[in-house]
Amino acid sequence: MATVELNEQNLEKTVTENDIVIIDFWAPWCGPCKSFGPTFEAASEKHDDIVFAKVNTEEEQGIAAHFQIRSIPTLMVFREQIIIFAEAGAMPASGFDELIERVKTLDMDKVREDIAAAQKEAEAQQS
Repeated sequence: MATVELNEQNLEKTVTENDIVIIDFWAPWCGPCKSFGPTFEAASEKHDDIVFAKVNTEEEQGIAAHFQIRSIPTLMVFREQIIIFAEAGAMPASGFDELIERVKTLDMDKVREDIAAAQKEAEAQQS
């Protein structure tokens, strides 16, 4: 599957209508972004059950600001509309493949339980 270019018109729909979305935040002038690009594209060809998307931070500054992107490249992974990974820096192909496998096997019920527990704890501290 080819990568999808995200913009303000298709971002929300892409994230809400797909189980797993991996976003590469990049810019045309960024050397590490250019070197990571082929790794990202190769992974997108191997995993047709995942949406691989790119955000050009120069053109989509609103999206970059919304997600507080401070350094590029930054990878962000959504699973069932929950951000489960966000990290700046280019990743070697082997590390990226390992990340994808961990994302696919992640227990999302446990993730939701952990989020609920953290929210409950934060509310208790505010009281």
